[in-house]
Amino acid sequence: MKKIVALLMLVTALFAAPAFAADPIVGSWKLNVAKSKFGSGQELKASTRIYSEADGVYTLDQKLTGADGKEISYSVKYSDGKDMKQASGGPVDSTHAKKVDANTWDFDLKKDGKVVGHVHRVVSADGKTLTVHNTGMMLSGVTGDQTLVFDKQ
Repeated sequence: MKKIVALLMLVTALFAAPAFAADPIVGSWKLNVAKSKFGSGQELKASTRIYSEADGVYTLDQKLTGADGKEISYSVKYSDGKDMKQASGGPVDSTHAKKVDANTWDFDLKKDGKVVGHVHRVVSADGKTLTVHNTGMMLSGVTGDQTLVFDKQ
């Protein structure tokens, strides 16, 4: 009987563990310039992203270094299924986030209530690669189409 109870507890623990696993996006990411695809005039020399989460609200702190060496930093907050206000004065004033599955999110970037850009973000199954496809207006203020590939740090 003890063996059966122990076995049931082990099986329960194994199946419950993924439910309590941290979101794979949380942590630090570094841009892999060679694997990324930039539109004309959107090239980056470097970029880092740091994602954190508290009580269902995620924060992205990002630093971008353009081909000209100029740095841009910004922070974005988002939560599944909600419009979240962003820093005023930028090209985007709110973001609507939708969690598609454990590794995939879609974002509508809005200005004055109108969608001006879209982001599709996927973390690979092994959790080592982040792919971000941006179209329209981007948080950096650039308009276009780009695919950024990041490596987990």
